[in-house]
Formats: sequence, structure tokens, C-alpha cells
Amino acid sequence: MATTGVMRPGHVQVRVLDLDESVNFYKNVLGLVETGRDSTGRVYFKAWDEHDHNSVILRQAESAGMDFMGFKVRDTATLDKLEADLQDYGVKTERIAAGDLLETGERVRFVIPTGHVMELYAEKTCVGNSQDDLNPDPWTPESEHGIAPTRFDHALLYGPDIDGNLKLFTEVLGFYLVERVMLEDGKSLLAIFISCGHKAHDLAFVRHPEPNKLHHISFLLPSWEKVLRAADLMSMNRVSIDIGPTRHGITRGQTIYAFDPSGNRFETFAQGYETYPDYPVKTWSFEEVGAGIFYHDRVLNERFLSVVT
Repeated sequence: MATTGVMRPGHVQVRVLDLDESVNFYKNVLGLVETGRDSTGRVYFKAWDEHDHNSVILRQAESAGMDFMGFKVRDTATLDKLEADLQDYGVKTERIAAGDLLETGERVRFVIPTGHVMELYAEKTCVGNSQDDLNPDPWTPESEHGIAPTRFDHALLYGPDIDGNLKLFTEVLGFYLVERVMLEDGKSLLAIFISCGHKAHDLAFVRHPEPNKLHHISFLLPSWEKVLRAADLMSMNRVSIDIGPTRHGITRGQTIYAFDPSGNRFETFAQGYETYPDYPVKTWSFEEVGAGIFYHDRVLNERFLSVVT
């Protein structure tokens, strides 16, 4: 599948309650690489195997949660076209000046039907992944520091109008539906998992009465062994674990959910399958949603359903 439009999740800005405590957590426990700080006090990170300057931005605030999530598009012509397509669809857009985020070009910001703020951008400074470009070794000191995910992978967001999100992302932004969970009536959607590339999901949404809620941001690990190592590191550092290690039925990922010091849930996961737009959509009935989310336990815990930021 050619990456000609929206290429991938690029960045997420997360609100934290204590910046110093959070910087220590994201740098030394999660194992992200700090890449800069700006005049507003925001702190920038990337995963060790990412090449662009930043993927996770922390902002101190009075409440935890997500400010916005950004997707990188192929080039500036694509950015212009997608902005026009959004406007033609009836979505109000706003241009954010280059440099508002460190080392990041102009961004097109808009609000989706669930109330979340999304962005598209085409340019971000490539700083490399600390490997040499010529004859690189397989790992670096950064890849062994903390949990050390290879990338910011996706987010699961809660809000009321997930049907509107599905139409917007599939009809305007080029995403496609990979998996879905139905409500009791067998007709209405409880959750959707959508992709802009080959991954089983780049975004997921769960129907929820409150708009603009973050369930979790997710980071990719290269193996099940790294998932177990992440669990060890979480225990050693007294990180509050929500559930896991376990695996999903939906997307087949192997996973742990835990909370950062501000109560934002994050996931470290491995595996999952690759997909294409012509593959059949997988559907989970309401009766099997427990197995879909936690395949081994086959039941959901109340905390996983109700705790959002």
C-alpha cells in the first residue's frame, strides 16, 4: 500500500500534573529520548527508533488528558489538498504556524465529531534514530534505556459520535475500518479500529457519553519478551499497572496497560497483525467484547471501561 496521503500518527501532546515528575517517568521509566524544551515550558520526546524530532510532547496543566494528536502526511501538497477536502466536507480548519511546535512545520488543526483536536502536518525535522545510516548496528544505548519502545503507535479515544468519526476518517482522510465491536442490538457501533497504513489500527474510538476523552496512548515494543521486560520495569519502578501482560483478541496485540504519574493510561504492546484495505472487516459481538479486549481473561475490568482523562 503506497503511503500517498496520511502516513502515520506523528505526535501527541499530553497534559501532566507535575512536569518534573513526568519528565523523569517518560525519560527514565518509559525510556523515551528528550529532544527539546520550548519557551512555554513544553518538553519534547521521541522513541529511540523514530527519526523525526518529536512524537510526545508534555505540557503541565491542572488536569490530565490529551491536548491534540497529529498525523504526518506525505508532503505539503497533500496537506493543502486534505485541508481543502476537510473544508469541502464541512469541517472548520485552522492553520498553526510553523515553529509553534519545535522543529515542526505548519499544521492544519480541526475538531472531529467526538470532540478531539486533530492535526495534519507535512514537515518535521529528521534527527535520526541514533543509528548510523551506513552499516548500522542493530541497537543503540537509547534502545536499552528503560522500557524503550520503538515508536508512538496509536491512541484509543472515547467520545459520543464515533459514527461521525468513522465517516470523516474514511471518506475524507483515507483511513479504512479494520475491526469493530457492536452494541447489544447488533447494529450500532460500540468501538471502531481504523488504519491509514498496514497496521491493525492507527486510531480507535469507543462510544462514550463525554466528548474529548483519552483512554490511552500506545507505544510499540519489538517482541513479547520486551513486553515482559516492560512489566518487570513497571513493577521495579512501582508504576500503577491497569492490566497485563496479556493479549487482545482485537488486533491480536500482546499488551500491558498502566498509568503515568498523572493518571494518563498508556499501553506498551507488541505484535498484532498487518492488514490491507481490501481485507474483510472483523466484527466482535457485544457478548464477546471481553474476549475481544482481553483474550485470556475474557472479561473487562470496570477500571478499564470507566477511567479516562
